[in-house]
Amino acid sequence: MKKCKLFFNFEKEEKWLQDMASDGWRLQSVMFTYTFKKSKPESAVIRTDFHVFSSRSRYLDYLTLFEDCGWKHIAGYKSCGMQYFIRTRDDASEDIFSDAASKAGKYKRAADMWLSLFATYLAFSATLFLNSSVGMRWSYVTNPRSAFFTPDIWSRTGAAFWKAFLIESPFAFFRIFSPVILFICVVLFGIFTVAFLLQYRKYKNKWTEQINTGNNS
Repeated sequence: MKKCKLFFNFEKEEKWLQDMASDGWRLQSVMFTYTFKKSKPESAVIRTDFHVFSSRSRYLDYLTLFEDCGWKHIAGYKSCGMQYFIRTRDDASEDIFSDAASKAGKYKRAADMWLSLFATYLAFSATLFLNSSVGMRWSYVTNPRSAFFTPDIWSRTGAAFWKAFLIESPFAFFRIFSPVILFICVVLFGIFTVAFLLQYRKYKNKWTEQINTGNNS
């Protein structure tokens, strides 16, 4: 079974995955959608982390460290950022992060990645739309016929029209939808950046409060 959901809060995502496990759906992989396999209902403890690794050896060392602490890696890839773990030993800790500082770091790493994507796509989009040769692309969205460059295509009939239409359609489709897709990406990346930065700030404030409390006691 596949499910498509968006989460801006790791704790809510973990809770949802645990509820799915209690309903008999074990997480198998995450790549744009969540893939689940039917299994025996279980009271699983699932936790997430966010890390991107530059080398496979470092990634394997990371997974081994968690496994030695009683956490099995069940989903995630070296370069995707999100990593998913399930507790395999009763004597393992209830959480993979024991303090607010570690949780803040997880959100900070996620925010940094989304911010870099947001900045990259925003710069790319601005370059495209400031360029006079592609600046008319928004007109393709409001007037799709203008995205077809074949001369006199709309005055043709019969086989001549359909031949030109079918040949030109893939290129026109790209001209029509590329600005829309870029706009959606910029907006989504911006939303993810702000959402994770807010969560980072929340846990950072908790960490600061813990330090201040410890210093005052």
